[in-house]
Amino acid sequence: MPAKTVKKKRTTKSNLVPAKPGSKATREQAAAVAIGLANEYGDAECALVHRNAFELLIATILSAQCTDVRVNMVTPALFKKWPTPEAIARAEVAELERAIQSTGFFRNKARNILGCCGKLVQEHGGEVPQTLAELVELPGIGRKTANVVLGTAFGIPSGVVVDTHVTRLCYRLGLTKQTNAVKIEQDLIQLLPPDEWINFSHRLIHHGRRICNARKPRCGECILLAICPRVGVEEK
Repeated sequence: MPAKTVKKKRTTKSNLVPAKPGSKATREQAAAVAIGLANEYGDAECALVHRNAFELLIATILSAQCTDVRVNMVTPALFKKWPTPEAIARAEVAELERAIQSTGFFRNKARNILGCCGKLVQEHGGEVPQTLAELVELPGIGRKTANVVLGTAFGIPSGVVVDTHVTRLCYRLGLTKQTNAVKIEQDLIQLLPPDEWINFSHRLIHHGRRICNARKPRCGECILLAICPRVGVEEK
């Protein structure tokens, strides 16, 4: 389903002081970040347009090293031609490669998509499984993709989605000292209750795209400025 328009809301103030750079984050600090994000991006959803779990699964594979905007330009024609796992599993690899070429790394992605759909048909009756263990056994599916599908399509909080935006913002906010996605996820799981895992990622990704971008974060416009230690952010 298409992502909803994000409505801005009044920011909740916090009495917490920013975590000291290098210090271990607390659950109270993580909760303050989550509240601020919820107030500003309460309706944030996955930006990948999809109608069901299968479409989201394939779109997430395509999103590796590619923008969601580009993926959303490719998937309508892709799913019109091959609307089911069974249809894609029967596709010619060269034809599939041409259909997804603009997303980059198209040969690897085509191979993974064909393998994934083949396994869905052979082992899961053409249905997307609803457990992390089963999803990561599919070709091209890692923890991030599995967490996206389980959280967004099924509402199952299996973990925290950690992409480049979440990695960057959690480091700047002092919520983690790690740079490895799996270790960052482990830190966030310790800091946040399970009912925050799904929405926290969606909201943080929106904030990273709109305000806390990689090269020139707009700290003066940031709703989290009062509680952000700005780790690694150079003064301008």
